[in-house]
Amino acid sequence: MTDAAEKPSLLRVCRIGRAQGLKGEVNVVSYTDDPETRFSEGSVLVTKDSQEFRPARFRQFKQRVIVTFHGVTDRTAAEKLNGTTLYIPRQQAEDELAADRAQTGSESNPDNPDEVYASDLVGLNAQAPDGTHLGKVTDVIESAQDLLQITEPHGAVSLVPFVTPLVPQIDLAHHIVVIDPPQGLLSEYPARTNTQHSTNTNH
Repeated sequence: MTDAAEKPSLLRVCRIGRAQGLKGEVNVVSYTDDPETRFSEGSVLVTKDSQEFRPARFRQFKQRVIVTFHGVTDRTAAEKLNGTTLYIPRQQAEDELAADRAQTGSESNPDNPDEVYASDLVGLNAQAPDGTHLGKVTDVIESAQDLLQITEPHGAVSLVPFVTPLVPQIDLAHHIVVIDPPQGLLSEYPARTNTQHSTNTNH
């Protein structure tokens, strides 16, 4: 199972990559839609074993996010962090979202894909837009683009990118996720052949 399934109380923010320069900066693979908050001074990120990392500053260069953490002041220290995954507590993210809604006057929509956490999808029944049962979501593979692992009715296992064109609807109340797969994406479903899908939009 993925980290999201094993540790539902934590939400992944980034994975630290290679060192940048000589003064402790690191490249990070960011999974957050709010880097200004997560990587700014005052933020606290944690590892699965509760080590704390405090960003001192960050900058964006093209598609890269480059972060400096307090206490990491040279390239040697930065290189030791390569591969470290950092999280925030799920409750913190939910509290921040609730505060933001209160400030803006917006209401919660638990079926909005932008408000659904990956760990909430495991165990949902997958169905096509026409209601055909496609199987169950048995895992969420976390990568640059999250993938839903679908175990189909006869045991085949397929991966579906977690993007709006392919996953247009989530109904947590009824334990359903709607998947609109292009031909060949699922092993056991004869998908429509006249629909073009793009997989470039991340949640």
